[in-house]
Amino acid sequence: MAIAKNDFIEVEFTGEITGTDEVFDTNVESEAKKAGIDSKNIKPFVLSVGHKMLPNGFDDDLAGKDAEKSYTLELKAVDAFGKRNPQMIRMVPTKMFHEQKINPIKGMQISLDGQLTKILSSDKGRTLVDFNNPLAGKDVTYNYKITRIVTDDKEKVNALQDFLFRRRFDFDISDKTVTFKVEKQFEPFVKMFAPKFEEILSQKIEVEIVDVKKD
Repeated sequence: MAIAKNDFIEVEFTGEITGTDEVFDTNVESEAKKAGIDSKNIKPFVLSVGHKMLPNGFDDDLAGKDAEKSYTLELKAVDAFGKRNPQMIRMVPTKMFHEQKINPIKGMQISLDGQLTKILSSDKGRTLVDFNNPLAGKDVTYNYKITRIVTDDKEKVNALQDFLFRRRFDFDISDKTVTFKVEKQFEPFVKMFAPKFEEILSQKIEVEIVDVKKD
């Protein structure tokens, strides 16, 4: 049966910069080892088709494909990580890096507010930072395999937790409702993403406050 929008699937993939052997991302352990990528946390990726959990062109390619088959997809930059935007290159006071105990050096890549950036130049007062995705402007090729269709509701919820929360909370599923059990401090965080969960899962999201866990 062909994959359709809203289906949850498990995918193994390897992404290369088109025309090179440079692997920029993979969740296949053997490919990671060959490319010198840390394979410690490598695992298949579970996603919901049509909800941009992968680059747009990759996500668009999944509908109509079959499980347990392998595919090769070539994407132009605009459909992958976008074109380079000159306005994303900005001058930042060097002291902002020093306050975080970072010594900015030309060529280094660092994460600022969860976004990967590259230092283009730096002096005592000012640092030129490129906020473009490092793959912006590059054509890429994905080799991928849809290993299975995911039907278990708990696995679907955990896949979305991994993608949206970057962590997992305990939860119960009952009567088309997912109830997350979180400490009070995390309630606004979960509620912020609740509409996206409801859109993808077609289930209501509720939050139950629990006591702080003690060591």
